[in-house]
Order: sequence, then C-alpha cells, then structure tokens
Amino acid sequence: MGLFKRLIKNVFRDGQSRVAPSSFENLTEQQIEDHMRISRYGGFVLTDAIRPAIDLQVVPRSGFRRDSYKDKETGVEIPVVMAAASAETLFDLFLALLDPLGDEVDVVLETSHDRGRKGHSDLYREHIDLPVLKSTLCEFEELLLNDGCTGIAVLNPAIPLEVQFDEHKLLIMYGQNLDEFIAILEDHGLEQDEDLRFLTEAEHIHSSSEMLQHEFGTLRYRLAIEEEDADRDRLSWHEA
Repeated sequence: MGLFKRLIKNVFRDGQSRVAPSSFENLTEQQIEDHMRISRYGGFVLTDAIRPAIDLQVVPRSGFRRDSYKDKETGVEIPVVMAAASAETLFDLFLALLDPLGDEVDVVLETSHDRGRKGHSDLYREHIDLPVLKSTLCEFEELLLNDGCTGIAVLNPAIPLEVQFDEHKLLIMYGQNLDEFIAILEDHGLEQDEDLRFLTEAEHIHSSSEMLQHEFGTLRYRLAIEEEDADRDRLSWHEA
C-alpha cells in the first residue's frame, strides 16, 4: 500500500505538544514508506497500526508494568496494568483478558478516523453478552489489530473493571484488583518489567486506510451502536 493511500497520523507524545523536531522531518516518501514496512524488532512484531520514531526512541518489546490513574473528578487513584504483546499473540491475549469482566459487559468503540477532530470519539454500547461480543470481534480481527485509528474498551461498571485495546495496540487494564489479569498475561508469556517503555511515550506514527475506516463502520453497525451515542460519558476513570 503506497504511503498516500494511508491515513497517517504523526504523534510526538499523546496528549502533549510537540517539543522537539520530528524524526520524520526532511524524509522522502520512500524513506517513510520503507520505515512503515519494518514490523519486526528482535522477537517482537508490530501490527500495521503503528510504527515507532525513525530514530527508535523506544524499541518495541513485550512485557507489562503496573501504573495508576488518578480520576480528576473524584481524586480516586485507580490501579492500572499496561501491556505490550507481539502481533502473533496479541488478539488471543486480548480475548483472554475479557474473561474476568463477567458474562455481560459494556463496550466502547474508539475512533480517530476524523483527522479534523482532536483526540478520539467514544461510541458506547451497553449490555452485550460477552460470548456474542467475542464472536463479533473475531470477525473483525484484522481491523482491531491493524487500524491505528481504531480502539476498543470492554468494561463491567458493576465490578468495576475495564480492558482497553487502544489505537496503539497496547492492552490496558483498570480496576482495584488486577491479579487475575496479571495471571493471564503471565500465562501468555509476558513478564513484568517496571522499566518497560511503550511507544506512546515517544514519537510514533499511526496508520489506517479507507478500507479499514469502512470496516470500522461495519463493526459499529454490527454492535448496534448509533452515531448519536458518540457523546455518551465513559466511566469517570477516563475523563479527559
């Protein structure tokens, strides 16, 4: 796929202004296209959704680390586990991480296909049986793995727990007790590393396409998510 058949989004660090020159500046189209073709870094394989900076400020690798998120409205600090997994195991791991959420969940589709809008939009669907959701997501595995403008979050507000498979194809788990998630990560061969850095912590580039954008619309339709649901609030944990 040629560079200009892609929808490219260059990000220095998410949520921050660019404070240094981009590593992509002054490169030719061919040099950028060559970089986009590189997916393997040692034993770690990226999906097509994202690439690191040309100067490899962060080298992709597998693992997970603990963190925390402080809710701006309540001041409550929520434990977080962030994980990165190689492409060949990533989707199966995501599906496995949904099991601790229970039999019925809410789902949020995240889209940044509209490049005229800052950030991403959340499209919310309540009360879907987890086996039905998993079956549907399996039909859209290519979209979820390879579209750098598509993310998904699955949550159970009653527990509450949330699993996010974001645009960067990172796995992010929120909740007071994350031990079951950690056990699943370890069962899939990931090791805890508190020095682990993720691609979101340096300049990186997202990739999408018109075909994947169309597939996103089909997934939204299959999940019965209407456009007017876009402004529905997420759990207060994620208020911007």
